Amino acid sequence: MPVPRAIAEPVAALINEFSKLPTIGPKTAARLVFYLLNRPRHEAQALAEAILAVKDKVHLCTTCYSLTEHDPCDLCSDERRDASMICVVAEAKDIYAIERTGAYKGRYHVLGGLISPMDGIGPAQLRVKELVERVGADAPAEIILATNPNAEGEATALYVGRLLQPLGMAVTRLAYGLPIGGDIDYADEVTLARALEGRRVL
Repeated sequence: MPVPRAIAEPVAALINEFSKLPTIGPKTAARLVFYLLNRPRHEAQALAEAILAVKDKVHLCTTCYSLTEHDPCDLCSDERRDASMICVVAEAKDIYAIERTGAYKGRYHVLGGLISPMDGIGPAQLRVKELVERVGADAPAEIILATNPNAEGEATALYVGRLLQPLGMAVTRLAYGLPIGGDIDYADEVTLARALEGRRVL
């Protein structure tokens, strides 16, 4: 959607740039720009500097391929982390989600995406080879496949799992089931079936 000509060119340009971000449509982009216009200059300056700092200072960890300012990253260099477990995720943002739980204390490996033939992404475009090499060198006791529970995530987990199982460690997958606080009668059939399959002894 083109920005109306009545809007000043710098404003229109910034709305256009914000519109390129995921989940940000033209209306949300315009709201963000007009919000920034009403804020002090130093706040806009801080935002601009933070964006540039991310581009200039953040890079991939050469061990787990997460985003970091130091190499190896803080998670890989932390001796308190359990090196016998490697949690395999699709994107670096997934590490953030898992770390928020405080329930996992092992290491990570970021694949850099999911197998998606429709998008032309196969195993060669992911960091699967690097994972196999790392597993061979570090000999972890368990690999946890923590990809999304959708078609691409399942295909990726299946492929990686079959590749790793002959190497001798336990290969596990995140459990599926009912959300805490949810009602069984609102659950869809697939979720309910997975919950039954993944039941455990009390």
